[in-house]
Amino acid sequence: MTGVFITFEGIEGSGKSTQINLLADRLRADGWQVVVTREPGGTPAGQALRKILLDPATGSLDSLTELLLFSAARRELVSKIIAPAVSAGQIVLCDRFADSTVAYQGYGRGMDISSIKSITQMVCGDAWPDKTIILDLPVEDGLKRASARFAVEGHAEARFEYEGVKFHIRVREGFQKIAQAEPERVTLIGATGDVEDVALSVYESVKRILPARNA
Repeated sequence: MTGVFITFEGIEGSGKSTQINLLADRLRADGWQVVVTREPGGTPAGQALRKILLDPATGSLDSLTELLLFSAARRELVSKIIAPAVSAGQIVLCDRFADSTVAYQGYGRGMDISSIKSITQMVCGDAWPDKTIILDLPVEDGLKRASARFAVEGHAEARFEYEGVKFHIRVREGFQKIAQAEPERVTLIGATGDVEDVALSVYESVKRILPARNA
C-alpha cells in the first residue's frame, strides 16, 4: 500500500501550522500513521538552509540563489522523509512545498515560472502531492496574524514578512491561480473563519482521497 502526500500552502499568517496539527490529530484518531514535516526543514541540511532563508539577518538574496536554496532543502526532504514515508504507506503532511516556490519566487519575485517548474520536476521526481490545501485570506489579515505570532515567538524567521504588501498580494494571487489551474489536486479554503470550522473543511476535503488510497 502506498501512502498519501498532502501539502498545505498559503500566505504568511494563513494558519497552516495550526491546521496541519489539527488534521494530524484527526487522522491519527482514524487509525492512520501520520508524518508531519515542513519546508524548508525536516532534515539537518534543510534546517540549516531554513535559517539562511527565513532569518531577516540574511537580508536580500539574488532570486535565483533563493530558488536554488529552497530547491536544495526540498530535495533533501523528498529523498529522506517524504518518499520513504509514502512508500511505507503513511500519510505525509507538509507545511509548504513546491507551490510556494511558484507563488513566492514566481509570482512574488517575478521569476520565470516555466523555469521554476523545470527545476521542481528535477528535484521532486514522482514525489508530488496527492492533495494540496491552500488556506486563503486577505493579505492584511495574514500579516496581522504573523506579526502577533512573532511578537510572542520572536522574529528569527520573519524574513518574508518584511517584504512589502504588494509582494504578498502577488503571492496570494499566485496561490489563487494555482488553485484555478489544478482544481482536482488543489482545494482553496477560506481561512478567515473559526479555526474549528476551517479544520472541518480541511478534513472533509482530505477525506475524499483517503478511501481509494486505503483500499
